[in-house]
Amino acid sequence: MAGKDRDRFSTATRLRLLGEQTAARVYRSQNRRQARRSRLTGRAAFLALIVCSLVVALAYPMRQYISQRDQIADQERLSREAHQRTEELRDEKARLKDDAYIRRLARQHLHYVLPGETGYTVVDPDAAEERGGEPGATGRPWHSNLWDGVDSADRE
Repeated sequence: MAGKDRDRFSTATRLRLLGEQTAARVYRSQNRRQARRSRLTGRAAFLALIVCSLVVALAYPMRQYISQRDQIADQERLSREAHQRTEELRDEKARLKDDAYIRRLARQHLHYVLPGETGYTVVDPDAAEERGGEPGATGRPWHSNLWDGVDSADRE
């Protein structure tokens, strides 16, 4: 029986040794994988640090660039509007050199009449009633109403 115990022990010993060797191999492979992971993690962290640094370094210049592009677009728009207004004023200047146009403006806005014509001013009675006691509704000359307005402007 002692031989059987020894054989069983030796088999158990062999199994134990085999298990220890297998565990050691697994442990070594896990350590290698973890070492690779830690290297990858370190590289990834370094890469992330560089990317973040670039983003931070470029954020302000990009913001300035975009802001300046907006300002340039606004200035170009204002320039186009000013050019358009200049062209309109040149056209108006050319029209003002025409005597017929000047006569038409004088008739429309200043109520001028040509010699031999009779000018009429029609007052709308409904409009006069709507104004009520407002200055200018009393039939007084315009300059009297103007001076009344100047006098009443200082009063509380």
